[in-house]
Amino acid sequence: MKVIITAILFFSFFITSPSAQELSGTLQQIKTSGTIKVGYRQFYPPLSFLDKNGIPAGYSIDICKEIVSGIQKKTGRTINIEYIPVTAKERLPALVNKKIDLLCGATTKTLSRSEIIDFTQIIFITGASFMTKAGNDIRGNFAGKKIGVIKDTTTAIELKKLFQETQTDTTIVFLGSTLEGRKALEKEKIDAFAADQVVLIGLALNSDDPGKFSILPNLFSYEPLALAVRKNDADFRLVADRVISGLCRSEQILTIYDKWFSEFSHIRPSAFEMLVKLNALPE
Repeated sequence: MKVIITAILFFSFFITSPSAQELSGTLQQIKTSGTIKVGYRQFYPPLSFLDKNGIPAGYSIDICKEIVSGIQKKTGRTINIEYIPVTAKERLPALVNKKIDLLCGATTKTLSRSEIIDFTQIIFITGASFMTKAGNDIRGNFAGKKIGVIKDTTTAIELKKLFQETQTDTTIVFLGSTLEGRKALEKEKIDAFAADQVVLIGLALNSDDPGKFSILPNLFSYEPLALAVRKNDADFRLVADRVISGLCRSEQILTIYDKWFSEFSHIRPSAFEMLVKLNALPE
């Protein structure tokens, strides 16, 4: 009996020991400061953008807010959100250099990027397509055209690869943001703008006249989107993944999806519904 009691006390020590529950890395930093720095994209509707009041909003933003609630439970204190705008070029260095703690926008999860940062579970699946002015059908006729794309993105890489493989003589125009791309298209400085299809739809719907744009139905890339955290910070990433799984198990993520995407279509893509099932990991 003495041996059994000793064993119970021994294991109880490791289960309840403060050191076993001690926070580390980003979680400890957030608990100490009471603030989490969230990087977001300003012009990526409906995923991440500034609303009419200049406040960050969108599908990704709502998921990040849920993650912050999870961090509050983990740290036992109220956490303030400091939103920091980042561009495609700035976003990864901002995370690595601790300018931001959580990258919340439209970042494609790739193996090469995973060498320098870590990703959460995938939160959305899309692919790159083209937006043109209405009536300008350039499908299969890209030769001699000017195609705009945001530099330092996976879409830019895939676009260059597409034209190389098809040996199409096309001029690629690198731009700084999706808003810049839409303006270039409106002023006919480019013939088409390439970006994630869901972002192109958001750009068109958020314009003064959505009817003046046309979005091609075909995709030329696979873009699994995820949130991003610093590398080697497993505890922080686990909090984020736990929240995402919880949203999927409860199907609350479907409510978030409908909030931001029902304007585009009332039918959820089968790929997204399958993603929700795959992400609904048990505790």
